[in-house]
Amino acid sequence: MSGLFVTGTDTDVGKTRISIALIELLQQQGQHVACMKPVASGCEQTAQGLRNDDALALMAQANVHIDYDTVNPYAFNPAIAPHIAAQQVGINIDLSRIKEAYQQIASQADAVIVEGAGGWLVPLNSQKTMADLALELGLPVILVVDIRLGCINHALLTVAAINQTGLSLIGWVANQRRDNEQAAEIIDTLQHAISAPCLGIVPQLEPQKSAVEFLTMDNNK
Repeated sequence: MSGLFVTGTDTDVGKTRISIALIELLQQQGQHVACMKPVASGCEQTAQGLRNDDALALMAQANVHIDYDTVNPYAFNPAIAPHIAAQQVGINIDLSRIKEAYQQIASQADAVIVEGAGGWLVPLNSQKTMADLALELGLPVILVVDIRLGCINHALLTVAAINQTGLSLIGWVANQRRDNEQAAEIIDTLQHAISAPCLGIVPQLEPQKSAVEFLTMDNNK
């Protein structure tokens, strides 16, 4: 395994928590694992430059240490769609620059967990989307589904879009971020509708609790 691309059915569905758990799971298998958050909005200005909480959390879990600007080549202050944030500061998000950074990271690690921003088709510039980035990197995909009203439609549309690219969807994670009385029925529906395996069902957790115990990669050995 050289890398995995983690996407979600939407923004704020728990991609970072699941990405951190995937890093931890691979570390438990004895791998040296690096991370990447290619594009991040909602960054804070620090003495070292713009910093994103999700990218920093990924870096804190990784056991291959890479400089921040390589992990997160495109960092933007406003918490808005990346292409709009980039336009506001006169920057064009260049996929080749991201690929070069990814290759630099991958050369130092057994595996790289790459976390996308927002959902699968979030625009990065006037022509390219997050899907094009995953395709440029050529990575298998893991989909994080926030188990809530409307997620069945969002999940199945995203699965169809991933399959259309020709990339491999190696699994999906049911992430329960809030109470939902129909969670079991929703997850059962998705398990029957999505051919890729469910890699874990993560219950509602305290903010600092790891989700790793609820994940497995056994289906992909």
